[in-house]
Amino acid sequence: MKRLLATSILAFSALSAQAAESQVNIYSFRQPFLINPILKQFTKETGIKTKVVFAKKGLIQRLKREGELSPADLVLTSNFSKLLELKDSGLTQSYRLTSDISNSIAPQFRDSSNHWLALTKRVRNVYSSKDRAGKLETLKYEDLAKAEYKGRICTRSGKHPYNLGLIASMIAHDGEAQTEQWLRGVKANLARKPQGNDRAQVKAIKEGLCDVSLGNSYYYGKMIKDSKQKAWADAVYLNFPNQKDRGSHINVSGAVMAKHAPHKAEAQKLLDFLASDNAQALYAKLNMEYPVNPEVKPSKLVQSWGEFKADNIALEKIAENRQKALKLVDKVGFDL
Repeated sequence: MKRLLATSILAFSALSAQAAESQVNIYSFRQPFLINPILKQFTKETGIKTKVVFAKKGLIQRLKREGELSPADLVLTSNFSKLLELKDSGLTQSYRLTSDISNSIAPQFRDSSNHWLALTKRVRNVYSSKDRAGKLETLKYEDLAKAEYKGRICTRSGKHPYNLGLIASMIAHDGEAQTEQWLRGVKANLARKPQGNDRAQVKAIKEGLCDVSLGNSYYYGKMIKDSKQKAWADAVYLNFPNQKDRGSHINVSGAVMAKHAPHKAEAQKLLDFLASDNAQALYAKLNMEYPVNPEVKPSKLVQSWGEFKADNIALEKIAENRQKALKLVDKVGFDL
């Protein structure tokens, strides 16, 4: 009887340990309202639980402090810069998607050594006043440095990841010297010192402080659905630059597998799920972003903004020029 009881206790302990391990620990820069519905669906389909630590900043420093003892399995980011920082800091390890999912995501949205994976896309649009600028169907980013936009442009800090990504992409396409001249031209055309977030620029257009601004596409949807901000969105057009040449600049959100992930197998399943049709459709609906999986359509609201040509330059190529972009922002005193 004692032997039987001991055996039962050991068996129960093993099952409990297995159940406890059937989870994924997530550090997330993405807000809970966005990812929680997706994670609940993942648990429903797989039985694997998720635990999320959310913070707007400080998660990378936390991973460094925790080292090998870190409980993190996956890190979800809200922009490409964080994906790069995580990899460059040696805080990631390679993943392996199932072949059918891997084949559905273009190489430009995956790290060549499988240390990061893009999950959603957003366009770096140009917003324009309906009253004072009109629809800018043939606009190029390069045009923002022209004299006709003197005193008419609003933007957030040049050092923000969204703007750094755009500047880095222009270095990749046009070279560093030409991009510096463009950046100086845009600075000369600013209506005010760079400040605020993307939505604050649209608010400034509504208030007549400027006529055009840079802003990510999904903010347009957020403003439309916000009763206090809808008037801002109603005052502008959403323009897709460079449609007659390389296409509009794309930034991404994404995920990495943490270097010391204690639940690697479960984390791998979650990565597969996040890139699947189901999760991609949820992402598109919840945050009005574009799926990286081309088989999944954007939400009806996003589709109503029209089709566009996207710049297909590899994100890794943009990454190579990010530090150059940061130096140019300082060199021209863009934020001063």
